[in-house]
Amino acid sequence: MVTRLPLLRRLSIFGLVTLLGASATAQQAPPPAAPAGPDTPGTGPYPAMKEEVASLQQHVLYRPANIAAMGGQKLGVVAWGNGGCSDDGASTRFHLLELASHGYLVIASGRILSGPGAPPRPAPPPRPAAAAPGAPAAAPASLPPPKTTAAQLTEAIDWALKENARSGSPYYGKVDPKQIAVSGFSCGGLQAITAAKDPRVSAVVFQNTGIFVDGPSPISGMDVSKDALRAIHTPVLYILGGTTDIAYKNGMDDFKRIEHVPVAAANIQTGHGGTYFQPNGGAAASVAVSWLQWQLRGDKAAQARFVGKDCGLCKDPQWTLEKKKIP
Repeated sequence: MVTRLPLLRRLSIFGLVTLLGASATAQQAPPPAAPAGPDTPGTGPYPAMKEEVASLQQHVLYRPANIAAMGGQKLGVVAWGNGGCSDDGASTRFHLLELASHGYLVIASGRILSGPGAPPRPAPPPRPAAAAPGAPAAAPASLPPPKTTAAQLTEAIDWALKENARSGSPYYGKVDPKQIAVSGFSCGGLQAITAAKDPRVSAVVFQNTGIFVDGPSPISGMDVSKDALRAIHTPVLYILGGTTDIAYKNGMDDFKRIEHVPVAAANIQTGHGGTYFQPNGGAAASVAVSWLQWQLRGDKAAQARFVGKDCGLCKDPQWTLEKKKIP
């Protein structure tokens, strides 16, 4: 059964993405960095921080700043793929800090390349000279291959579980191996779809993403076909930006094709940029947290946002919720 409820239409700050070319370009293009300013600790019970560690190169960790304060609550793990498959592991830092503040070790691919702790940004390359009048138009510049890979999400899970078992690690005995999730934004969402087949994964959240409808992926190094959906073995949540999201067609097609596991698609009219850059990751981060809390921890209040005809998202005018195999 599919539940459909009205959306609150509002102007997307990223609406111009739909004018910039094909969805492949939009899903591979590097995302804008989070706005300048300090990191936010999130709204959860465990104020969060971010850091890089020598034992896990090319990743950024988001975690409760005081793990000891969690008492008997163990950490869940969320492996995250960045928008554009970029190597800026801080590009959606507000969103990831919010997840971490609810007791999760969130591991993003890449380095801290924006916001606090980032090195100076290199100067942009010079723009090419304009073509002479009457000269044939140059072919559009091709995008470079993604700077991160789906394998880095698996590496993140491997590392977290090894640290959980390593005497002397700050994570020793602090991680629950049954609370493992993968997630990602846009091109990073395709990485998460690829990594979701891992049998250790118990929850997935795919954001502003979807496998390309019109044939194989045109993104270099991201050859993901619809066949990947059949390897998913957990309940699935898609969070999309409504009809102006360049990934809407792809994501909703994924939703329609998934029949073997419970699946939900939550749409909010923000366009492709979602709410990542709003304080504490905005409305989409709140929904992602609720899905993780329900799927990984059995939280009844979180479950109520998705289950039943009068579920929380069902009554929220910002959202349209569609679901299958979920009451």
